[in-house]
Amino acid sequence: MTPLHRPALQGGLLALGAALLFGISTPMVQAAGQGLGAFSTASLLYAGAALLGALLRQPVEREARLQRTDGSRLFGMALFGAVIGPVCLAWGLQHTSGTSASLMLTLEAVFTAILARLLYREVMDRKVWAAMALLTGGGALLVVEGHQTGQAQFLGILAVMAATTAWGVDNTLSRPLADRDPGQVVLAKSALGASFTALLAWMAHESAPTALQAAALLAIGATGYGLSLRLYLLAQRSFGAARTGSVFAFAPFIGALFAMGLQDRSITWGVVAGGLLMLLGIALHLSESHAHEHQHDALLHEHAHTHDDGHHNHLHDPMPQGAHSHMHSHEPMRHTHPHAPDLHHAHHH
Repeated sequence: MTPLHRPALQGGLLALGAALLFGISTPMVQAAGQGLGAFSTASLLYAGAALLGALLRQPVEREARLQRTDGSRLFGMALFGAVIGPVCLAWGLQHTSGTSASLMLTLEAVFTAILARLLYREVMDRKVWAAMALLTGGGALLVVEGHQTGQAQFLGILAVMAATTAWGVDNTLSRPLADRDPGQVVLAKSALGASFTALLAWMAHESAPTALQAAALLAIGATGYGLSLRLYLLAQRSFGAARTGSVFAFAPFIGALFAMGLQDRSITWGVVAGGLLMLLGIALHLSESHAHEHQHDALLHEHAHTHDDGHHNHLHDPMPQGAHSHMHSHEPMRHTHPHAPDLHHAHHH
């Protein structure tokens, strides 16, 4: 069975790619943003992401365009994901260790899963809830550890937790846009976020970055935020917001290991214990399997698709090769196969 017919495999690989890029970026932001204000740091990161988004835009025949009705959702994504989240993270990284901050970011998966369940009714069985409990327990251990190591460290951990909450909201808001051109989504969200935070940096009279700082943060933003977001959106397209968030929770472990490689020697037994609980939660969640007979109702929509996934059997003359996008309809269908809560499997249980 190819990855196209295994949504968990396809989505998982995309989410892991996003996690790798974002995980490495966290300790790199801490190193590159030293002495720079949180607003300026966030503005440069998302300016880099916007530049990459502009380069990754696809032709109209390959990906669905953004619509005017998407404006309010993009504004919310920019506010939570490109302003509140990165500003809280940038401030928190200046007041705690890179290892602790990276591991705390695992809680983003918890907030994303809860919101996906509440807003989109994504399937969450006992195994998934147990995984969320382990992730929450691991995050609680990190908070306790931060409190014991000093007030500044504790406030830094809380700031990183606030960032994870904001990004959980952002992830949930982005789910309906996962079937638009990801390059356009990255460009729009990042440009809004960079503009907002640049204005706040100017109002706060933050010092200007050096040329080296600006170049480093632009590059980190392009890969760790722009390309990572593109892969994240494609993963959501394959298997929903909650599962993408859980696989993406590998990012903090990647970041923690990278921070240790950058000579961060602040790791303690509390950090190890919290990390192990989180790792168990991720492993439990990824072991989930979901297949049953289900009904597809008639549907008319537009998104990028191929004709070898068992759901797109409309005809073309001539038949296009590979992924393409256009308005198309689905006839009612009942069948059984492994699936995840993607665009075509939003049925209730």
